[in-house]
Amino acid sequence: MTTLLEVTDLHAGYGRAEVLTGLNFSLRAGQVVSVIGPNGAGKSTTLAALMGILPYRGRVRLDGQDLAGSTLEDRVMLGLALVPEKRELFGTMPVEDNLVLGGYRAMKRSVPHWKREIERVYALFPRLQERRTQLAGTLSGGERQMLAVGRALMSAPKLLMLDEPSLGLAPLVVRDIFAIIERLREQGTSILLIEQNARAALAVSDHGYVLETGAFALDGPAAQLAQDPRVIETYLGAQRG
Repeated sequence: MTTLLEVTDLHAGYGRAEVLTGLNFSLRAGQVVSVIGPNGAGKSTTLAALMGILPYRGRVRLDGQDLAGSTLEDRVMLGLALVPEKRELFGTMPVEDNLVLGGYRAMKRSVPHWKREIERVYALFPRLQERRTQLAGTLSGGERQMLAVGRALMSAPKLLMLDEPSLGLAPLVVRDIFAIIERLREQGTSILLIEQNARAALAVSDHGYVLETGAFALDGPAAQLAQDPRVIETYLGAQRG
């Protein structure tokens, strides 16, 4: 598999407060890579820097192309898609209109029949098809997360970045969300997953990183990390049983 994302010496923060202190990591095409860690470690900051929302120092390469100087829109057009923690849906618009807006990249690139991607999204999320005429703002939390992921998939991204997809959801809904991530993995979708639910994240990932106070404390194959005594003690211990 070819390297899709390569990040070298990434520094980013807010004003004078540096949050990320030199991250180095990579993701190969078709992989799911998870970044786990406590609140305030810099997980969401990492995604904001990769998306061009925050200024950063270091090098970010996507599919061999250096993203230095690229705007957020440039990065979307190059194939980055972010599902933010707050989902950021158009609440006063129907479900299907939200999905159509997600196809902006494909439309701008004149991809033929790009609207057919909606059928793929509906196959992944049958509940969205049932609610396709319903206003996004009236959906449940789980349905809103499904719509946010579906909207991102409409752009046919090279890399899908998920920021805390299980946050605030009921356990049964969390299970459904991670089942979808597993299906996307099986279909070859490349995913960078930021998640506090370490057990669920590592279970669907090929590789994992543990981020603590702006730097990686551990990394390795996900199955190996799930057996690491430090990870078990700090991130999985409370979930055993």
